[in-house]
Formats: sequence, C-alpha cells, structure tokens
Amino acid sequence: MRLISEEKRSGTIELLLTLPVKDHEIILGKFLAGLILISVAVILTLVYTLTLSGLGDLDAGSVVAGYLGLIFLGATYLSVGVFTSSLTQNQIVAFITSFLIIFVLFMLNKVLIFVPSFLASFFEYLSVDYHFSNISRGVIDSRDVIYYLSIIFLFLFLSVRALESRKWR
Repeated sequence: MRLISEEKRSGTIELLLTLPVKDHEIILGKFLAGLILISVAVILTLVYTLTLSGLGDLDAGSVVAGYLGLIFLGATYLSVGVFTSSLTQNQIVAFITSFLIIFVLFMLNKVLIFVPSFLASFFEYLSVDYHFSNISRGVIDSRDVIYYLSIIFLFLFLSVRALESRKWR
C-alpha cells in the first residue's frame, strides 16, 4: 500500500515525476518490484514442498499449478494495491480500500445463492477464488490465465490514469 501513497505523502513523487520516465513506466516498475518480492516469498516455500516430496509422492502438476496460481493471485492483489495507493496519500486509506475491493472480488463466488440465476455465472466468473480454485487443482486453463492477466492489466491501467490525473488539476 506504500508503493505510491508514501511517495505522495513524503513529497518525493514530484522528484520521481520530473525524471525522464513516463507514468506507465513508474507504475510498471513499482508493480514489478512488488511482484518480484511476492515471487521470492512464494518460491522460498519450495523447501516445504521438497521436504514433503521426500516423505511421499506429490502430484508435481498440482504443485506447480498451485504455485503459479499463488503468483497470479498475488499479482492481482498487488495490482489492486498499486491502484488504491495511486489514489491517496494515506497508506491506511489505501489498505482499507484495496481490502474492500479484494474482499468483493473474493466474495462474488460465495454469494451466488442471493443473485438471480441469469447473473450467477457472471458473478462466478468475476470471482478471484473461483479461478484460483481451478488452478490449485492442477488445471491451468487459458480462461483463468486470461482472467488474472486482464484484472492485473485493468488495475494497472487505472493506476496510470490515477497518476496522470495530476495533470488535470
């Protein structure tokens, strides 16, 4: 949540924006830095997988797909965090806002019984948990990958637009 909001709060965003880089490069750089951190944290848990594989047989496809799904899920949550961080100077507000957005994206799959039947499949498809459960079973479907990539792209695009909004004020 501090990726951009802390820059705004401390006043270093002006220095960053006067450098010869474009707004989308700033957002992409901050996103990739966060994604590398998430990927390293997920990869460090491979020790547990290797330990368990020594004790018994693991389904390697399911394990690899689960790790890939975790990285996609982390990247999705990170893009939401970058977006909310680009909207505000306060990282607490960015945290609460991104928590609400992520909570809604997660709960869409859980409230299907309250949704009219013609909208149920639409809400299910928008749910982050629905796509993660597909990948975590070991099935890497192009629909799930396209979903994650499109959500990531959408929130990064909105982040760039939020950062560019300083030109309109």
